[in-house]
Amino acid sequence: MFQTSFRRRAIALAASVAFAALSSGAALAADDYKAPPAPIAQILDAAPTPSIAVSPDRKILAQLGRENLPSIAAVSEPILRLGGYRLNPRNNGPIEARSAWMNALSFQDVATGKTRAVALPAGARFLAPSWSPDGGKMAFIMDGKQSLELWVVDVKAATARKASDIAISGVFGAGYDWLPDGSGFLVQAVPTGRGAPPVKDLTPSGPTIQESKGRTAAIRTYQDLLTNAHDEALFDYYFTAQLTRVDLADGKATAVGKPGIISSFSVSPDGQYVLTNRLKRPYSYLVPAGQFPTEIAVSTIGGQPVKTLVDRPLADNLPPAFDAVPTGVRSVSWRADAPATLVWAEAQDGGDPRKKVAIHDSVFMQAAPFDGAPTKLIDLEQRYRGVEWGRGDVALLTSRWWQTRNQKLILIDPSKPGTGRVIVDRNYQDRYNDPGRAVTRRDARGEDLLHFTPDGKSVFVVGDGASAKGEFPFVGRMSLADGKVTKLWQAQAPYYQVPVALADEAGKTVITRRESAKEQPNFYIQAVAPGAKAKALTSFPDRAPQFAGVTKQTITYKRADGVTLSGVLYLPPGYDKAKDGPLPLLMWAYPAEFTDAAVASQTVDEGNRFTRPGGSSHLFLLTQGYAILDNPAFPIIGQNGAEPNDTYIEQLTADAKAAVDAVVAMGVADRDRIAVGGHSYGAFMTANLLAHTRLFRAGIARSGAYNRTLTPFGFQAEQRTYWEATDTYTKMSPFTYAPNIKDPILLIHGEADDNSGTFPVQSERFYAALKGAGATVRYVTLPNEAHGYRARESTGHTLWEMAQWMDKYVKNAPKRDAK
Repeated sequence: MFQTSFRRRAIALAASVAFAALSSGAALAADDYKAPPAPIAQILDAAPTPSIAVSPDRKILAQLGRENLPSIAAVSEPILRLGGYRLNPRNNGPIEARSAWMNALSFQDVATGKTRAVALPAGARFLAPSWSPDGGKMAFIMDGKQSLELWVVDVKAATARKASDIAISGVFGAGYDWLPDGSGFLVQAVPTGRGAPPVKDLTPSGPTIQESKGRTAAIRTYQDLLTNAHDEALFDYYFTAQLTRVDLADGKATAVGKPGIISSFSVSPDGQYVLTNRLKRPYSYLVPAGQFPTEIAVSTIGGQPVKTLVDRPLADNLPPAFDAVPTGVRSVSWRADAPATLVWAEAQDGGDPRKKVAIHDSVFMQAAPFDGAPTKLIDLEQRYRGVEWGRGDVALLTSRWWQTRNQKLILIDPSKPGTGRVIVDRNYQDRYNDPGRAVTRRDARGEDLLHFTPDGKSVFVVGDGASAKGEFPFVGRMSLADGKVTKLWQAQAPYYQVPVALADEAGKTVITRRESAKEQPNFYIQAVAPGAKAKALTSFPDRAPQFAGVTKQTITYKRADGVTLSGVLYLPPGYDKAKDGPLPLLMWAYPAEFTDAAVASQTVDEGNRFTRPGGSSHLFLLTQGYAILDNPAFPIIGQNGAEPNDTYIEQLTADAKAAVDAVVAMGVADRDRIAVGGHSYGAFMTANLLAHTRLFRAGIARSGAYNRTLTPFGFQAEQRTYWEATDTYTKMSPFTYAPNIKDPILLIHGEADDNSGTFPVQSERFYAALKGAGATVRYVTLPNEAHGYRARESTGHTLWEMAQWMDKYVKNAPKRDAK
């Protein structure tokens, strides 16, 4: 009697709650996925254009067919979220939402154009293709359903086979690398006989306890962290691997050293040693696995210990500043131009960039057998960013300092340690004066070395070639004497033509990827000689011809304070301004921080780029009769040491007003029918613009963060903590001003967002605040989706939501004064 009476009351209570929720406008049940309007669905389902991988000798193009968007069923496979990583327990590998699976492979001869297709098993899908050092083979990781498998392809015969029966662990990346002599591989194997995974005891043995013990640990907001002892057990189970040597000839597998949680490994150029990073206990529930206690050590290729470089404790107490690093040995790598020499950096400021010291980093090297004292290669006034090795007397070292956006390229002579000469000193955000990036070439051991000009006095470089007139990539040579760049070849209008690889040692020809506003990207062989014509290597078709009638132009305009801004204006097919008049328009943007107003004012015309949308791109709305101002500049500038975010709202508002005024003045947009939108930090921007202006009729905010008290130890480009800049955090949070939002806003968020700071609770609580303030708001949660949306169903539904929202609140919106 009691049970029946209780059940009736429970049903009655549930019904009353349901009625109350429905009457307040809340949704109680998931709706079906909606299909986007035509022709969006057809474009989404078109086969992706293959990607290309050039062989080490530049004689072969590997054409790699790509899978299209996965199904929601695939994205919904079981996922484990451990230590900041996500893995698929089915195959001990990457999850579907983070994988770009390939499904076809062919080899094309650059000289003749002949193509050989590789026969793969039905339904084959693979990741991480990699050329052998001599270019005669290609390896990849095959999805073997129950495990990841290592496969190898003979390029000449175009035949593929499984290289070994061992299961590959793919939780930290590809899980394999070629040996320098090409005789086989070093792989991370799933330990044999590891048994079943740990089963969680549903009866707790006690509470989960964390304790700071007075240590300062200003930690940014991370996702997918360990939370309890069972998570720790799962982390041990799935992340432990056995380094294994696999022989290419017969597939024989030989264990190398002891199993462990090996986050990275690399073989010395001479093939005699292995460098490993091993993660150790005690683990942390506050930081991802990359900051767990770490042992960096060297062993022989047979697994015998040789030297431990550092046994680093848990790094959960780093300062919040962006150039903060752990103390002691870090960033260890092999010197690519030597048989077995280690190179690493050590902070000289305790890892805290705010300390006023002359030297922030020192770089050391040590050669095998690693029993002598390390040699100091150079002292740096900035943070070490890596070295590109060339030969015994030439290497190029890069240092960078985030606070000033400064970057230095330093010429060093490894045979004469202790000295270096800065040959490039620049603001790395300065696009107009970018000298380019050094070109490398593969040597016989598979190492990437600087590609010198025939006289040995310069290195080849490739650059973006950005200017106000457009981006025209180039090939050049950089003098080692003074860092000056001489351009040898540069793309010419109407083309955007990107150098992919030098096709010969002397740099006389180059393999490029060419496109124009009307020409689908394809690969070409291009002679560097003046006036030489390009020869097509591929003929990939246009995957979205429905977009052929879209027009675009880069527009420039001024902010009220004189800063030059720009954006790319897209207009739908068949639009005639004289006949059709102003259109409804979506402005889709993402703010960026600068330390120099002149650099922030740089604009690059994009008229030579081929545009076809994919995924959940806002550009799909061009097919629905909307104009789009894409990526309008929203600079937030802090000059002369000022913090950009202290005037974030004022600058954001000025950026938006200038953009709106520009498109209205052109006659292509109706001031009463303009929406604003963005993803992630762009969603944050969108909410702020609706909170502080009435410039827009509606907003679309996807996967954003809206309450900065939930990210108290920094966010985006903000280094200060909430307690150091409380007023700034408060004013920048649109959550603070929820009652001010009077125009409709659509919130979309992946249920399993994995991005730092953009927890789904950000949208959940912002929706609650907006609803409580009486705003017009719709909140859509996408099941099993991360920060970016991958499933075909999720992608289509997102585009349906965006189109419906724009139609209802923008395209068909009445004049404001008509309300």
